[in-house]
Amino acid sequence: MNAYDTLDDRGFLYQLTDEDIVRDRLNGDPVAFYIGFDPTADSLHVGHLLPIMAARILQRAGHRPIMLVGGGTAMVGDPSGKSDMRQMLTREQIQANADAIKQQLSRFIEFGDSKAIMVDNADWLLGLKYVEFLRDVGCHFSVNRMLAAESVKQRLETGLSFLEFNYSLLQAYDFYVLAREYDCDFQLGGQDQWGNIVAGVDLTRRMISRPVFGATIPLLTDSNGKKIGKTEAGAVWLDPDRTSVFDYYQFWRSTDDADVGKLLMLFSDLPLAEVQCLAGAEDAGINRAKEILAYEATAMAHGAEAAAAAFTAATNQFGFADPDGKIETTSAITKISGTTASLPTHEVTGADVEAGIWIVKLLADSGLAQSNGDARRKIQGGGCYLNDEKVADVDRNIVAADFSDGEANLRSGKKNVRRIVIT
Repeated sequence: MNAYDTLDDRGFLYQLTDEDIVRDRLNGDPVAFYIGFDPTADSLHVGHLLPIMAARILQRAGHRPIMLVGGGTAMVGDPSGKSDMRQMLTREQIQANADAIKQQLSRFIEFGDSKAIMVDNADWLLGLKYVEFLRDVGCHFSVNRMLAAESVKQRLETGLSFLEFNYSLLQAYDFYVLAREYDCDFQLGGQDQWGNIVAGVDLTRRMISRPVFGATIPLLTDSNGKKIGKTEAGAVWLDPDRTSVFDYYQFWRSTDDADVGKLLMLFSDLPLAEVQCLAGAEDAGINRAKEILAYEATAMAHGAEAAAAAFTAATNQFGFADPDGKIETTSAITKISGTTASLPTHEVTGADVEAGIWIVKLLADSGLAQSNGDARRKIQGGGCYLNDEKVADVDRNIVAADFSDGEANLRSGKKNVRRIVIT
């Protein structure tokens, strides 16, 4: 596999420090490369997936991933793409988040001897001595160049702390350490990381006279230029306790027609020719393409069994796009048969039902709304259904008569569903 060509053909490349060198190195002998994640939460979300998917491609081509968890840089906070300073976390919170992220990364990247490794920049950043760091590293940075960086210019309008201003130095120092200690030649990151990547390339060259290179991946946006990765309920997380597997599947299944091809390119391993064929389909064909996208993306994040269960639950509820299997695909979705699955479930007690459960509270507690206020707005907007009947009264209480065999279906919008069960 020519890794550079694959990344380019599938839409992963945006900015490169030197296109010809990057192409030759990634299409040539194996190199070590790294991508980094600051553990500011206990889960990754869809917005983090692009560099991970690119790392999978590079690993399959024989290159060696170094997956960096920023236990040190998370104590500072990256100002890139942020309008305000990040909330400061304790070292204990950061460590717990880092442990959770390491587990999630292992679903996508193969770790082990001579394969991928995982490192934490807390190991070399937390022991730095401030004055020595300023003398040895700070002397290589121009304040004028740092102020010209887009991420800094945007924050100067709302206020940038001196703490955050130092972030670029720390990330650049990461690249230097990885080049020196782990023979790392290449960094890959999101579009908003371009300034930090260039700083690391320059610092490494200055400190150890070693040429390294980097590239960024474009922001994940839809055909209208809007960022992809959030729903009405908030970010789409990889942690099933934050975003259920069913809701994760439904996020991808609800993709706009115009974006199916692009997302299949980025979030599946299907051949390019097949993706182009699926993306060009119409009517039931494009809905089948969305089913395939949802299954492939969910299988990658949660495993084939969980993806099959989500697919079956969704199709039992909303119908199959291609019940006769007329649309050809190499996706393993064609092998799913007889899988039993259920919709995401929210349990209520018999005592609560007997007393009556306020519909607004039930929507919020079940995860179909972010808050009581959000639930009220959804009801008033005509977007909530109980057992496929529209809920019109925000003061309605759900009682025993609303259940059949101890179950009821609650829905927000077209495809956000909860099975309400009396325990």
